[in-house]
Amino acid sequence: MSRKTTDLNKPSPATDPHGLATTRASTQPQLPPYIGYFAIGYVLASALFMLIQTKLALNAQLVTVLSIILAAYIAVSKFVKHQQRALYKDEINRLMLGGIMVVWLLTGLYFLALWFLLFDDISREVLLAMAKQQPLPLLSALVMIVVLSLVSARISIWAFNRLLDPAPKTL
Repeated sequence: MSRKTTDLNKPSPATDPHGLATTRASTQPQLPPYIGYFAIGYVLASALFMLIQTKLALNAQLVTVLSIILAAYIAVSKFVKHQQRALYKDEINRLMLGGIMVVWLLTGLYFLALWFLLFDDISREVLLAMAKQQPLPLLSALVMIVVLSLVSARISIWAFNRLLDPAPKTL
């Protein structure tokens, strides 16, 4: 009796009865354009809310969450429009992490621009002294806003993915 070695690269019928792994791997879209749509949506929503804040006082966390929700809608709607399907779970995770990383990279660049172009020497010294005297409240606020960003991005991407899914829904 001869032994046949199994090819680990091919899904076996026992583990993938519908052949979904081969079709899914061959049609895997590139997510960087949609991460870019997420970033563009976030920047546009943030600019819009900055204009609104000149007339109406809004909470900073609310503005962040609303901007992320609008960015998630733009990214997911573009994905569904281009790919004619909903995002898979791993794509949702990659879009969420990539989008939030780009958003925080842009936020860091914005802060550096403020630091070098807007603040004078006295303002920089005051901010540095404040950060040295009580770093824990600043650090905990940063961690909380990053967690809020991640959670709101995950929930909004998931919700818009479910709402915009072009597949027929059966009850």
